[in-house]
Amino acid sequence: MKTLAIRLEDEQHARLTILAKLAGTSVTDTIRDAIESHLTSLAANPAISAKADELTAEINREAEEQRTAIAALFGTPKSNATGSRSRQSKG
Repeated sequence: MKTLAIRLEDEQHARLTILAKLAGTSVTDTIRDAIESHLTSLAANPAISAKADELTAEINREAEEQRTAIAALFGTPKSNATGSRSRQSKG
């Protein structure tokens, strides 16, 4: 679990505290619930999903470039699958 410090305006903190009390929950749980709700909403957004696809493609391109560079430098296999199979067969 990670700890996160945030700064809130006084009025926002007061609203958060009162609403948490009225709901019978802690401020921390109220914040966690709000974050989870917002993350779920973002993940369902088609524009965000499209950006995730673009980022995944970029990550894959960069990883392939790095694998190619390592292979050129050290003569190692370009694919992790080949290295994994040979390590597994030795064990």
